[in-house]
Amino acid sequence: MTRLAYETIRRMPKVLLHDHLDGGLRPETLLDLAAEAGYRGLPATGADRLQEWFSGAAHGSQEEQLSRYEPVLDLLQTRPALVRAGVECAQDLAEDGVVYAEVKLAPEQHTREGLTREQVVDAVLEGLRVGTAKARLFGRTIEVRLLLTAMRQAADSMEIARLAVAYRDAGVVGFDIAGPEAGYPPTRHISACEYIQRENFNLTLHAGEGFGLSSIWEAIQWCGADRLGQGVRIVDDIALAEDGTAKLGRLASYIRDKRIPLELCPTSNVNTGAVASLAEHPVELLRLLRFRVTVNTDGRLVNATTMSGEFARLSKEFGYGIDTLRWFTVNAMKSAFVPHDERLDLIDRVIKPGFARLRTEHVGASFFRQEDPW
Repeated sequence: MTRLAYETIRRMPKVLLHDHLDGGLRPETLLDLAAEAGYRGLPATGADRLQEWFSGAAHGSQEEQLSRYEPVLDLLQTRPALVRAGVECAQDLAEDGVVYAEVKLAPEQHTREGLTREQVVDAVLEGLRVGTAKARLFGRTIEVRLLLTAMRQAADSMEIARLAVAYRDAGVVGFDIAGPEAGYPPTRHISACEYIQRENFNLTLHAGEGFGLSSIWEAIQWCGADRLGQGVRIVDDIALAEDGTAKLGRLASYIRDKRIPLELCPTSNVNTGAVASLAEHPVELLRLLRFRVTVNTDGRLVNATTMSGEFARLSKEFGYGIDTLRWFTVNAMKSAFVPHDERLDLIDRVIKPGFARLRTEHVGASFFRQEDPW
């Protein structure tokens, strides 16, 4: 089984659709922000130990992992902190070889010290613009957009949906609903989802990680989600026979046939217990069955991961070569919430040439003789 070198993976032009801003801060930044604010709520005083504490959420429930974000949220309550988070987000993703990213931001979680939701969005957008410009100075090309997220357990999803639409020409490309799934079905926010649809805007919902098929079904059939955030539990609607053949249930068939993208986050899925281990992750089954599979990070801090790290783990576990990782990447870019011509431009101008250069460097390796899976 082939395993790609990490440096080869890092040089791939990658696309990221599911990444939370508050889940991607550098430990060093948290320490700086805490020192500036006189904040004493961090669980550790050194960057390494702080990283260990955050990634210690592994194998906890979805709710337990979400609780690890509280110290981060405590520190992201001022404009300078949010601008810095945006700058470093764009820089870190670019350094990892990401050429397009959609980052999730829940504005209401950053208003404890008086910022309005609009000021929160403005600060993060400014940070992303500055970070993107700085990355380009070092030869890194990246485009970063925002997804505004409402929380399942809150009651202001319509306000967030209206805010997303108001910023649709300023860097926001869609609306999302996140938070604990159990006890908070997506239909609690159906009015906001219907508003997004009436405005001809984009909708992705977290569903099918902390809860099962009913959550996915509601997100798709009641709320009209264009993409599924996580969606890993769709495997519960797929029956495998002893001979290895698969029979899809009606929901799984619908999602595959309609090409509804799955924002899979393998490391996070394992850490929350949605999947027992990476070896048992259904990413390979879903790929073979030709679902619209994408690979994502979810929370880079909490999961101690990057896009290169996700691809490297999958390459090691399932033997994925360059062509398969290109398939995931093209899937993601096809599923992005920017206009069709912009998607095609990035695919044709950046992604395919980037992978072609890497393949040329490895001509003769047996694992590059497979047919393109798309």
